[in-house]
Amino acid sequence: MMLLTAGDVIGRVIWARPIPGAVELSSYMLAVFILMGIAYTYQVKGHVRVSMLVSRLPEQAQSILDIITILLSLFIISILAWQGWVVGIEERTVSDMLRIPQLPFRLLVSIAALFLCLELLIDLTVSVEKLIRR
Repeated sequence: MMLLTAGDVIGRVIWARPIPGAVELSSYMLAVFILMGIAYTYQVKGHVRVSMLVSRLPEQAQSILDIITILLSLFIISILAWQGWVVGIEERTVSDMLRIPQLPFRLLVSIAALFLCLELLIDLTVSVEKLIRR
């Protein structure tokens, strides 16, 4: 993606000939990279988490808040997976320049959300086990 963008900029500035469809390809690649990395980022706890207030609570309260947060996240992400599938399966448009069908990229939203739901379910079981053990 970096090479494509750099080549497009160099071609546009030096020879006044940009790479046709470079913006479309970059946006599709960006969507793929971001969506496929969401579940992995959650798995390795690479997301931003502000725990200034929660870290001062007792461990049982922390576990309860974790469970509530995971359940809310699971609810929202499952709606995203469901609606991503509903909207994605109806998609029939293609991109302007390269005529790439948008269907696979729209369905990728629901697939990525499904993977994140699985990660949330795993984290939910771990949090419930941690709460039960205490």
